[in-house]
Amino acid sequence: MADDVIHSMENMKLTTEEEEVIAISDEGRQEEIESCTHSLIGKFLTCKTFNKRAAQSTLKRGWGLENKVQVVEVGANLFQFKFHNEFDMERVLRDGPWTFDNQVLLLIRWQAGMTASNVRFESASFWVQIWGAPFDMVSPKVAEEIGSRLGAVEEVEKRQKTDAPNFL
Repeated sequence: MADDVIHSMENMKLTTEEEEVIAISDEGRQEEIESCTHSLIGKFLTCKTFNKRAAQSTLKRGWGLENKVQVVEVGANLFQFKFHNEFDMERVLRDGPWTFDNQVLLLIRWQAGMTASNVRFESASFWVQIWGAPFDMVSPKVAEEIGSRLGAVEEVEKRQKTDAPNFL
């Protein structure tokens, strides 16, 4: 019986006369557009299940924004982080990458027209450390050369040169 219902529903179609375009005024959307302007869409790069409440709480604390960011689940493993201001949003985006339970959080800026089905994450930022390199290769220039083989280099940490230590 359920198969019959599913089959009949699959064959339902609107006629041209039944189709209707519903125009939505910008005025009706303005408040929501404003609340989305300072928001990021995020997704954890994982296939395993995780505690969403713990992830949200941990991120808010890590960002120092416990009461200043609203987290809305907008899809399967897809979250919208609504910030109170541009500064906090930019800081979170710039100071990443962020992780929870060893799973990286992919983040992109919200754009008008985004839906859970059309969000595309095309890149991820990663910190890369190179241990055991020869001393003559420990330089920002070498790090940039190696990093460029992995992808786009966003930033290279530059160690501060210090004076030789005084030994007595």
